[in-house]
Amino acid sequence: MQSGRVQLLPLSSWWQTSSPDNITVQKGDTLYSLSRRYNTPIRDIIEVNHLTPPYTLYVGRVLRLPIARYHTVVHGDTLYSISRHYNVDITTLSKLNHLREPYALSIGQKLALPASVGGTISTTSVSPASVSSSPAVKSIYSASTSSQPKTQTKSVTKLTTSSTQKVISSTRKTKFMWPIRGTIISRFGTIGKGRSNDGINIKAPLGTLIKAADAGKVVYVGNELKGFGNLILIQHNDGWITAYAHTNSFLVKKGQQVQKGASIAKVGSSGGVNIPQLHFEVRAGKKPVNPMLYLP
Repeated sequence: MQSGRVQLLPLSSWWQTSSPDNITVQKGDTLYSLSRRYNTPIRDIIEVNHLTPPYTLYVGRVLRLPIARYHTVVHGDTLYSISRHYNVDITTLSKLNHLREPYALSIGQKLALPASVGGTISTTSVSPASVSSSPAVKSIYSASTSSQPKTQTKSVTKLTTSSTQKVISSTRKTKFMWPIRGTIISRFGTIGKGRSNDGINIKAPLGTLIKAADAGKVVYVGNELKGFGNLILIQHNDGWITAYAHTNSFLVKKGQQVQKGASIAKVGSSGGVNIPQLHFEVRAGKKPVNPMLYLP
């Protein structure tokens, strides 16, 4: 198909689901073979069954298959436009559907979507129920939903006490450094109907070291914020905040002072993503800003 903008349809007409299913592990079954057999990403099988490394499967074990979701191709669709609509990278979509370049699509064709689509995605607005009890997280991620106006404000816990609170400048004199080098798979701003990205998502190999974008104090280390996986927040000397989500492991602790360029974590796929990547945010206080404007 020729390239074109995706046709905006009600979400219910974009994807359909099949009924959940349970399978019994047979001799010779592996996560890879089950993923191929049932056209389901390995990561989705791991997460829905709460599997842990080394992911050994025992004969007779009952596994739950994630709910499969599908997109029906309409006129004007391209693999790129579909990936943007669902916030799924093209590589994941092509592998899941066994497509090869130039990724030709046919009207009416059904494309399988990762099971995470339609649920909580790390780059969407955060619902009230998902906001952590941590004051540091509450101070940054206000309890807003995609259906609420962007201008609506909420009462949130302050990151610092009133005695030490200071006015945070909306401009910054110095640039942050890139926390990792990789391929940007989701940019700042609107990424689909009713969804927005408060940062950028950078694809990189699993285990890649993540660097502190500037010197500051680690104010949060944890995984309480649904969809973000393992998350680190660093408050910098001017009050600005950088956030690092979907990490595989932590290399710093809350309260620790870090220097610019210090290793703080490793790239992972924790939270609402299927491939190793870093979700990186820059915030002037609570306000998210486009990281690309503050990177060299």
